[in-house]
Amino acid sequence: MTSSCMKAVTVAPLDPYLVMLKVDSVLEIEVNNQDTQFAMVESSIGGVVPLVKGEVMRRIEGSSVVRDEEQEGVGIAIEWELDRELLCPIFTHLHNKSDCPCCSLYLTTSQLYPNFLLDKLLKKTSARQISKTASPVEQFCRSLEQGCDVSIKELDTLLSMFSEKKRKLEQEEAERNMQILLDFLQMLRKQKVDELNEVQNDLQYIKEDINSVERHRIDLYRARDRYSMKLRMLADDPIGKKPWSSSTDRNFGGLFSTSRNAPGGLPTGNLTYKKVDGKAQISSPGPQRKDTSISEMNSQHMSQSGLAVVRKKRVNAQFNDLQECYLQKRRLLANKLLVKEEKDTDVVQREGYSAGLADFQSVLSTFTRYSRLRVIAELRHGDLFQSANIVSRQVCIEFDRDDELFATAGVSRRIKVFDFPSVVNEPADVHCPIVEMSTRSKLSCLSWNKYTKNHIASSDYDGIVTVWDVNTRQSVMEYEEHEKRAWSVDFSRTEPSMLVSGSDDCKVKVWCTKQEASVFNIDMKANICCVKYNPGSSVHIAVGSADHHIHYYDLRNTSQPVHIFSGHRKAVSYVKYLSNNELASASTDSTLRLWDVKKNLPVRTLGGHTNEKNFVGLSVNNEFLSCGSETNEVFVYHKAISKPVTWHRFGSPDVDEADEDAGSYFISAVCWKSDSPTMLAANSQGTIKVLVLAA
Repeated sequence: MTSSCMKAVTVAPLDPYLVMLKVDSVLEIEVNNQDTQFAMVESSIGGVVPLVKGEVMRRIEGSSVVRDEEQEGVGIAIEWELDRELLCPIFTHLHNKSDCPCCSLYLTTSQLYPNFLLDKLLKKTSARQISKTASPVEQFCRSLEQGCDVSIKELDTLLSMFSEKKRKLEQEEAERNMQILLDFLQMLRKQKVDELNEVQNDLQYIKEDINSVERHRIDLYRARDRYSMKLRMLADDPIGKKPWSSSTDRNFGGLFSTSRNAPGGLPTGNLTYKKVDGKAQISSPGPQRKDTSISEMNSQHMSQSGLAVVRKKRVNAQFNDLQECYLQKRRLLANKLLVKEEKDTDVVQREGYSAGLADFQSVLSTFTRYSRLRVIAELRHGDLFQSANIVSRQVCIEFDRDDELFATAGVSRRIKVFDFPSVVNEPADVHCPIVEMSTRSKLSCLSWNKYTKNHIASSDYDGIVTVWDVNTRQSVMEYEEHEKRAWSVDFSRTEPSMLVSGSDDCKVKVWCTKQEASVFNIDMKANICCVKYNPGSSVHIAVGSADHHIHYYDLRNTSQPVHIFSGHRKAVSYVKYLSNNELASASTDSTLRLWDVKKNLPVRTLGGHTNEKNFVGLSVNNEFLSCGSETNEVFVYHKAISKPVTWHRFGSPDVDEADEDAGSYFISAVCWKSDSPTMLAANSQGTIKVLVLAA
């Protein structure tokens, strides 16, 4: 072997299994954790090669001799045959080639020998490292294992010390457990005290409101009594009665003068003769009319009483939601008053009907006022959908600015405009549209311009956004910048020349009817399902996306959304504004959600309908929301209650309910008439119904 093999070898102290190459040279071994270099001079020692831990070596008699100083107490000649299967990778090399991998000199496996001295050095180094990091207990256990001599007295002392240490540790552990338990109980007590205070405050609110309602009810009863007394006074008005009395007296005088010729000497004429319990009585038409009015009032009272019972049942059915609504409004008012009192110490709280109670009364009265949806008209137009089996296709219904016309659009590639009063007041089997406009592609959405009555915008499956003139039945503008299907379009209410659209190409585009190209784009990461302008702003829009979120943008800075509303578990299919600060959204997770745009907070989740894959429509009107369901039903919600107020199932006399296809129908569009309990709803079969909320 050349001089390249005669070098210092750095050995990792954690790998003590080493072998020596039998060559005629001197090897210097440097151990990292020691400052001393060990030189082992032997006629047959060489380079160091690490072996696999746990290798098996078999000892046989042989000719190799290991010196006493290298192997303590070993003075016999031994030879080791290494288990080749567990040998280090050098064996693989020697199996293919018979040379040293370092100097390329001749080398065989028989020249490999274990290095006992190096193994001993590494074990000592490892032991020193362990002793530095070991705990006193571990060091003591290691000393006992190595055979350290300990007397009985010393053991007794140690056991006593251990016993005392154990007792102390147990006491500390018990104290810690008691402290944890005490902390828990104190936290629980604080929580329950807070809950108790909240309940006491709620009881105080309820007590105050009960007193207010009782006073208000007494005032109403007094007003009713005054009104009834006034009616009775009008009925018994002497000014109105005097002519009747004088004429009656004259009649009586005539009658009495002629009554001498009448049988029994009793008066006749308008007075009738009755015999009750053997006594004669005189009655006149006046008291008869009074009895009739009383009976009518009684029947009215009975009908009102029955209505009250029905409304009470509705309250009981939704008691938990109504309770939450009341407490929320009442606590909010109390907090506002508290803050106001802290700012102004001169403020004196007025006793009476609180604003929170008035708000809740409005919710309660509107919620219990309606119990069903009544059909007042039905419009069947067979080609509104090409086939009854078509699903996952959106149809749109929109009222115009004055709620006089409504337009429908769908996969029939036509926009049809109907006169609403004619549909309601002139029943017919098939109503004909007053305007019809053909398009090149299936339509997905409509939006009337709220200022220019005759303008309506549409979006279609080719990604084209079109502005139509209903009077001329021609397109005013066509925008073809979207690369994929456009799902939604909406005119701004505050800036009538501006409109926005969203598409499957993940882009929101803002358009102006005064120019042919888009004003600017918003690039998003997911498909756009719906867009909507804020009714009080021309620079804020809400965007519903397939990423399950609603993105609220300020168009003056579209680099990032102002808010991102998260909560839906699937794609957001619709967004609608109840007011400038209240936003409603629908999703294919079968829920509606309400959001506070100003505070960037979720308000409430509404559920009860079924919507997992189709566009089923969403419309809002003051305090009510309506949406469709994949069960072919229309659902109506109150914004303060999480469960439906009522619902209506579409049925067709031409379709058997047991038919398999009947289960595939779904509601595809809904639209409220402004400030009215009337709404339009359409289903995937092509039927449009005019529905009204009824008691």
